Amino acid sequence: MNQAIRRLLTEQTTSWETARNNYAALAGVQVKELNVNGIPYKVQFNPARIVSSGAKVDAKSIRERKCFLCPAHLPPEQKGIPFKGHYHILVNPFPIFPRHLTIPELAHVPQLIAPRFADMLELAQALSDFIIFYNGPKCGASAPDHAHFQAGNKGLLPIEKEWRGQVAGKIADYGKAALWYLNDAPRTTLVIQSASAADATALFDIIYRTLDVKPGEDEPMMNVLALYETQPAPSLRPGNEPEAEAFWTIFLFPREKHRPACYTAEGDANLLSSPASVDLGGVFITPVEKDFRKITAEDVARILGEVCLSADDFQRIRQRIKEQILNNTPL
Repeated sequence: MNQAIRRLLTEQTTSWETARNNYAALAGVQVKELNVNGIPYKVQFNPARIVSSGAKVDAKSIRERKCFLCPAHLPPEQKGIPFKGHYHILVNPFPIFPRHLTIPELAHVPQLIAPRFADMLELAQALSDFIIFYNGPKCGASAPDHAHFQAGNKGLLPIEKEWRGQVAGKIADYGKAALWYLNDAPRTTLVIQSASAADATALFDIIYRTLDVKPGEDEPMMNVLALYETQPAPSLRPGNEPEAEAFWTIFLFPREKHRPACYTAEGDANLLSSPASVDLGGVFITPVEKDFRKITAEDVARILGEVCLSADDFQRIRQRIKEQILNNTPL
């Protein structure tokens, strides 16, 4: 599958002008590094991402626009690869990553993770060169009305290599899976590592059912990153599977808020930041140059503090999850 994706990217960036121009521009994007409470973050100035960061996702705007992920509305130049009979793997024409994919359902169904988390793990295994990500309907998704994942080549997000040094503790084991939490405030991060897709899925379901759902919403607010890797650090193996060489690693970020106050602020206080999975993974996207120039580590910390859970809420949720796991642990 990885080879087929490489061929698709080559074909699309050759034949499709929008993709060709935006991938060429990506090579010259500006990046700066920030240290946020000891955690490394990058900031990427990427003007093409204004399409996503500035997307109107209120109910009225969604009703009045054509869904750009439905097959009937795709640009004629856009080609894809089928997956599992009901997904379409597409090249994202507004990339953050050197290889950036969008993976929508063929059917126009709402953006919800619960019925397709197992699909996310299958994607991570099939696209093992990539990290798969999910943005909740009010957690950065620019198409909350159409279920989809995205994928980017491994190695761009700081959390991929930094997280093991940020482990604060283990919440619980679950079969061939383990659940950790990180010491990376003001971000609030849970990490599932599992040698079993079934155990990872069951553990995710417990977490999903334990998290709070805000009034009027269909699921808990969250962003999710998933990757499939071999030979994880022995100290982090679940313990009852010491010989396993292939694991899924899933980063789950429970959310409190969609967009920070600076998104709609006036004057100098305005900063167009609409954090999604990539931002929470350590790469903040700024589509406006003035924001790239002025954003500081303090700004990133404040934004994360607004959109992620408070320390007290995160502790409360961890305890509830632990209790639910203990009540549901497989024999």
